[in-house]
Amino acid sequence: MKIRKLLSFILQTVMAGLAVAFLYVLLLEPALLRDNSRVVEVRETVEDTVPAATADPATGGWNGPVSYADAVEKAIPAVVNIHTAKVITHRVHPLLEDPVFQQFFGDRFAKARKEIQTSLGSGVLISAQGYLLTNNHVIEGADQIQVLLSDGRSAKATVAGIDEDTDLAVLYIHTDNLPSIVIGDSGKQRVGDVVLAIGNPFGVGQTVTSGIISATGRDHLGITAYEEFIQTDAAINPGNSGGALINTRGELIGINSAIYSRSGGSQGIGFAIPINLAKGVMTQIIEKGHVVRGWLGIEAQDMTPLLAKSYGLTYRPGMLIGGVMRDGPAGKAGLEPTDIVVSINGKMIEETSEAMKTISEQQPGTFITLTGYRKDVPFTARVQIMQRPGKVTPKARL
Repeated sequence: MKIRKLLSFILQTVMAGLAVAFLYVLLLEPALLRDNSRVVEVRETVEDTVPAATADPATGGWNGPVSYADAVEKAIPAVVNIHTAKVITHRVHPLLEDPVFQQFFGDRFAKARKEIQTSLGSGVLISAQGYLLTNNHVIEGADQIQVLLSDGRSAKATVAGIDEDTDLAVLYIHTDNLPSIVIGDSGKQRVGDVVLAIGNPFGVGQTVTSGIISATGRDHLGITAYEEFIQTDAAINPGNSGGALINTRGELIGINSAIYSRSGGSQGIGFAIPINLAKGVMTQIIEKGHVVRGWLGIEAQDMTPLLAKSYGLTYRPGMLIGGVMRDGPAGKAGLEPTDIVVSINGKMIEETSEAMKTISEQQPGTFITLTGYRKDVPFTARVQIMQRPGKVTPKARL
């Protein structure tokens, strides 16, 4: 009897415990009763979208989910190393040429000392005919230019022409079976696009670095007269100048040109000349030996409310003329300093850099119409464009 009562008590206690546990789960933790199959399905779907690393049957190597090897393999044969040499003559101090000094020491110290200075850079083969693009500062003043191809061949280069205003130079080499790079469209590149820089940093050999486009259309940097740089954080160092900036399809979109650095090395701010700009310069150099640009003969800057206030003028968006060359086109047309030009051929001026670019694209001899204000009085001027003065190099004999 006592055993039956004990078993009954234990059974009631267990049942009560189960009832309390059920109520706890039902009221306080309802999620435990839900079907978890949907969560499992979502996880499986997400995992299925992640590209898996696979073995490459062609090479037997392991090919990860992301690789730029195809783009690099496509472009790298057309990127070359450039070695330059120039003879520097060190002037003799006037004291060493003094006859009294030479009586004691002779004239052995009075002879000019010559030194050969070498430098390194990079370049990009644009055509199989032997034309390649590089920076002007890579070959400036060089007496000898040697181009080393990626396949180990070497060739002497001649200068087809230079353009100091964009820091570009076109070289020519006479060699058979030359590779050439595929030219892309720099105008379609966006901030955030992945790019690769190919060059010869510090002379260590052909090197590839990666990054993204940090900005486009960079100007007001004081690097060249015409600035429209692609900014990138791909590592660019001395020796990379003149090398290729390519997209992930292996297409050339820029010529690496400069870096912003406090140490002399890469700090993630590099600049490349867009290929759309470089292509136009290259075409003119090959056809004419130099670049023809329109010119007004003015110094100008963006008009700002602060500048307007300092001159006692009403603020109007446009470009403020700071200086006028007397014999230049603008001077002959009667333009004066402090004039504010607000439109060119009816198109309103938003930035001075864009206005100067528009002027440079005009053929010498053409007329343009400028509208603006002189001391708040409207004016219109018809100006005949002249060719921009600059250094002209003879076309290479090919």
